[in-house]
Amino acid sequence: MQADGKGMDSGLLPDANGTEPSPGGQREDRGKWQKPRISRKSLMKCCLVKWIIDNTTRAQGPESSDCELELSTVRHQPEGLEQLQAQTQFTRKELQSLYRGFKNECPSGLVDEETFKTIYSQFFPQGDATTYAHFLFNAFDMDRNGSIRFEDFVIGLSVLLRGSETEKLQWAFNLYDINKDGCITKEEMLAIMTSIYDMMGRYTSPSVRDDDPSEHVDKFFQKMDRNRDGVVTIDEFIETCQKDEDIMASIKLFENVI
Repeated sequence: MQADGKGMDSGLLPDANGTEPSPGGQREDRGKWQKPRISRKSLMKCCLVKWIIDNTTRAQGPESSDCELELSTVRHQPEGLEQLQAQTQFTRKELQSLYRGFKNECPSGLVDEETFKTIYSQFFPQGDATTYAHFLFNAFDMDRNGSIRFEDFVIGLSVLLRGSETEKLQWAFNLYDINKDGCITKEEMLAIMTSIYDMMGRYTSPSVRDDDPSEHVDKFFQKMDRNRDGVVTIDEFIETCQKDEDIMASIKLFENVI
């Protein structure tokens, strides 16, 4: 993990005090995506990573520093560590650290939806995070079996924190495609946007109006639904986002609440 703090992830969370995220990933030219350099500080802005590291720290005791945590020998180790390292953008030490916290909180090796709701209610106590946590859990729960394995969890985190622009948009599409039928309806997009506003939008500065989610969805859906068939395909979604800076900025809102 980069510790020099010179680079930040694209669209990472504001911290607990509401500090805005720094822009991440850089482009050498307009068409080429350059992988951002990751600092521990930027990684820790992710709610899910904070939750895991907090649990790892509690397991070790208060005398262990973050640096010691990162560099210490990890007893708990996920099966297929080399395979996970190949499938993600995390280092071996990062995977070991993430797994230790994961197992400390979830000894069964599985995360359920109630855990997600607990995490987000803790990080966003001023709003109602229940619905958003439900949608986010379903996006991670690719098997649709009501639980998430560490492997699926960390692969999803890797895309969100260190994936390419296209990979992040593909993940975002999966989030908005609530019923997983391969396309997004206006109702699905509105449901996701409303859940984000319910969790944090009403407490942002400047404040937002109750009709803002609907206004955003009406405008963006009209641009995305190019053939006017009432649904947005993944190709329409990605192409529109990449060409429209306003839509890209709004779509990245979900990255700020992962």
